[in-house]
Amino acid sequence: MITVAESINIMSKTIGPAMKEKDAKPVQEMAVAEAEAGSDFLDVNIGPARKGGAEMMEWLVKTIHEVVDLPLSLDTTNIEAMEAGLKAHQKGGRPLVNSVSCQADRIDPGLELVKKYDALMVGLLWGTDGMPRDMNERAALAVDIIYKANEKGIPNEDIFIDPIATPISGEINQVIACTDFMGMLQDIGPGCKSIVGLSNVSNGVPAHLRPYLNRAYLLMLEKQGQYSAIVDAYDKELMALCKGEMQAIADMVHRMMDGEEPDMGSLSEKEAQYAKTVNVLMGKSLYSDSWLEI
Repeated sequence: MITVAESINIMSKTIGPAMKEKDAKPVQEMAVAEAEAGSDFLDVNIGPARKGGAEMMEWLVKTIHEVVDLPLSLDTTNIEAMEAGLKAHQKGGRPLVNSVSCQADRIDPGLELVKKYDALMVGLLWGTDGMPRDMNERAALAVDIIYKANEKGIPNEDIFIDPIATPISGEINQVIACTDFMGMLQDIGPGCKSIVGLSNVSNGVPAHLRPYLNRAYLLMLEKQGQYSAIVDAYDKELMALCKGEMQAIADMVHRMMDGEEPDMGSLSEKEAQYAKTVNVLMGKSLYSDSWLEI
């Protein structure tokens, strides 16, 4: 699975201040660490960056590319900052515009930048009414953004569709809808790629429990044909799963999605952790912070 490392983020308590102060060393150290972990893209998230966003994004792209040749996923809602990053992106292959949402005031400007700079794009399924409520609304938004991208001359193969993963601690039907949507994407947009912000599923969960959810969810999405994910590159087990390792665990998860119910008593501790987590993510068990102990 293609991986986009998530940690160069303005909201981070560790790296955020360095980004704001244009302190190159921590940013470059993180970029190198994420590259060495096996990441395919590095996400560079400056948020809305209403003041000085263009200058910050240009500085970040150039600073990161002094030490790493990977393509960058430029993550901001500031269209001027996005263009500044695209102009500065001269190494590592084609950049990824993260993201072009389905909102009426954002879709055309975003698509025009993607076309102008021959970039790849994330089509974020966030519409005028906000978050899609179910799989069908996700499908309708995907059809809309793919159609409009094609009109601009952007082929399906350059489009990464993000259906928006939601926290397990919230509405389980949304988690299930996101998973199910991934399985129908190729029917909606043949050749389109899929991407998901994997850590969203564990947002709000105690920090020590988050990796269990992220890892199991990755394997569930993999069965649905997931192409790429925005991930915590510092999670070595997660990165191993992305590289196709731990196949026995993956096979067990996939069989559970097909309806098999494993005998928990016969599983190893690690297998049981994955099995219990999959049951929560499939809605078969109610989520609580003690799901692994039950």
